Amino acid sequence: MANYKVLVTARSFGTVDDLAVKLLKDHHCEVKKLEAADGPIAEQLRRELPDADAVIAGLEDYDRALIESAAKLKVISRYGVGYDKVDLEAAAERQIKVTVTPGANGDSVADLAVTLMLCCARNIVVMDNGIKGRNQTRPSGVEMWGKTLGVVGAGRIGKGVAKRCTGFNMKILCYDQYEDEAFKKDCGAEYVDLDTLIRNSDFITIHSPLTPETRNMFGTEQFKAMKPDAILINTARGGIVDEDALYEALKSGEIRAAALDATVDEPPYDSPLCTLPNCILTPHAGAATKEAVSKMGLMAAQNAIDVLTGGSCAYEVK
Repeated sequence: MANYKVLVTARSFGTVDDLAVKLLKDHHCEVKKLEAADGPIAEQLRRELPDADAVIAGLEDYDRALIESAAKLKVISRYGVGYDKVDLEAAAERQIKVTVTPGANGDSVADLAVTLMLCCARNIVVMDNGIKGRNQTRPSGVEMWGKTLGVVGAGRIGKGVAKRCTGFNMKILCYDQYEDEAFKKDCGAEYVDLDTLIRNSDFITIHSPLTPETRNMFGTEQFKAMKPDAILINTARGGIVDEDALYEALKSGEIRAAALDATVDEPPYDSPLCTLPNCILTPHAGAATKEAVSKMGLMAAQNAIDVLTGGSCAYEVK
């Protein structure tokens, strides 16, 4: 007999293997996955959460009202590392743990960030669209070899991007409040202030959480300070980049190109950025690989089990 009811809203959870679901069931959990085909996830959550013990959460909002409706809830186990859509204060008041899966999707996100750099640098999407539209074009690109990479947020993913880019003989500049001496030695990385990074980088990749301090970190002033051929990549969180200011910078040619895997509105169908050939938009797909899906699922499941059975977890958000 199941001891716990576990809701799952993360869309890709359990889609590549059954390891995470089996782990939960082996620990006496009844697993109920909420599917978009059955109606809006937010509405399903409002119905199902009051008698749930845990939720393996996707990118939906967990506001105070929703959390306060969850009489039995003990853990919101985020399937990923972002928790800006969870009201942490409301969760703490009800002694609900919020957990994340650091490192599980790091390689996948780092791979995508480098992919987007190359696509922007060599106009891959523009050329592909040209061929498919029977209008061949060869726009002039820029090389990555020997350029300067600016890493904003040098955690696991930021360091992963930097390590990959050393293969392009790139100089690595980092902006982070903590300096990693081993990483500095391995990659020849230099920690600098944000203004220095912005002025000197040919490629800038963002890997910071969304906080009051990082919201609109990149706006009009920053774009004016960047190199004319600079390329901006954001695979972190929407809101770190002021998208209206980015639109103006790209349209005017103030910077060369940008690629966003995270946007304020997701999906960004109505964003003016969709009209620009020098802006690539992807659907928050940094973790959309078989490897990351499996690792995130197992880690999110284990986090939920740890809290349900022991009251705590090594990956709680403090």
